[in-house]
Amino acid sequence: MVKQTSCKEEHVEDNEIVATTANFRSEVLSSSLPVLVDFWAVWCAPCRMIAPVVSEIANEYTGKLKVARLNVDDNQEIAARYGIMSIPTLALFKGGVVVDQVVGAVPKRTITAKIDSLLQKS
Repeated sequence: MVKQTSCKEEHVEDNEIVATTANFRSEVLSSSLPVLVDFWAVWCAPCRMIAPVVSEIANEYTGKLKVARLNVDDNQEIAARYGIMSIPTLALFKGGVVVDQVVGAVPKRTITAKIDSLLQKS
């Protein structure tokens, strides 16, 4: 089931989190699970291209990984804090720290390889 979370065409699956400046610490930095954060924007075509892949990953890694989507236009402070210069950027957080990232619309296997590597280290 897809739910609409804002009037800016932001759609997330039930098992994805909408990350914001207000909840970033609790949902991402303090998470007991590793977190994949999708830094994106509505106007970004490559972001829209990988959105279904991010949703698939959220479904496939339920219970092992949290998936959060952060709109960089609405949450510029967080994007600046992590030096997000290009989107989409997918950042993997563990223990409140960025441990890996991917920039651009890359194949799913590229993303899952990084996730699998992180989970094997856990």
